[in-house]
Amino acid sequence: MHRLLPLSEVSSTNRFSNVRLVATDMDGTLTKKGKFTSELLQSLQDLATAGIEVVIVTGRSAGWVSGLAYYLPIVGAIAENGGLFFFGESEKPVALTPIPDLVAHRQQLASAFQQLQTQFPHIQESADNRFRVTDWTFDVKGLTTDEIKTLSHLCEQMGWGFTYSNVQCHIKPLGQDKAIGLLQVLREYFPQYTPEQVVTVGDSPNDESLFDERYFSLSVGVANVLEYANKLQHQPAYVTSAAEGEGFCQLVQVIREAIAAGGHSVPSRKA
Repeated sequence: MHRLLPLSEVSSTNRFSNVRLVATDMDGTLTKKGKFTSELLQSLQDLATAGIEVVIVTGRSAGWVSGLAYYLPIVGAIAENGGLFFFGESEKPVALTPIPDLVAHRQQLASAFQQLQTQFPHIQESADNRFRVTDWTFDVKGLTTDEIKTLSHLCEQMGWGFTYSNVQCHIKPLGQDKAIGLLQVLREYFPQYTPEQVVTVGDSPNDESLFDERYFSLSVGVANVLEYANKLQHQPAYVTSAAEGEGFCQLVQVIREAIAAGGHSVPSRKA
């Protein structure tokens, strides 16, 4: 299947009629200029009403994500690019990346960041870094593509993973990424769904594993993903015409119309 097809072409294939769970990035995918809109909140509620589960899969910190998982009409949220999972209204996260000694882990991450600063003294720790458990972040703003490549290589040399989004750069445990975390969550919490019933959504390089068709055949990028298209080894199957949260709302409308046209009944969400 060709990737990066306009979402408008989905009407002829009706591929979204079997969707039962939406796994979506947050910043740049659900937000518009960094904020949730009333249209976005209505779209999330529309999915909930239709019995379609939503799991947010974000690079944001555990501290931020715990509140989102509790208050939004979603079934859960994965934080720190696959590091932790907040299920439903539970305030206690489930570790997807085991960390035996949290204090030592944070110290090692801080040391790795300090090493990066010796070559890139202008990089700044992200404001939400104090609320993190598994990874360490610094702001991506002001960094060139070549600098990001160098930072990634330096992290690899130190035995760390690295990724970045439109907001932050992440120093993270090797093997920790969104797809691996999401697959674990699907196995343990949503075994009733096959991969074909899941659509993944994103907009930037740290969403790339969600676009990997070996894991998820049905993926969507909101229009701003095109800014990174030539940097992504794995590209989404479809792209919306609108950017950011407006693009996500377009996808929700396609899902609802496809399900209605297919005559499928979706079980109501459990109370």
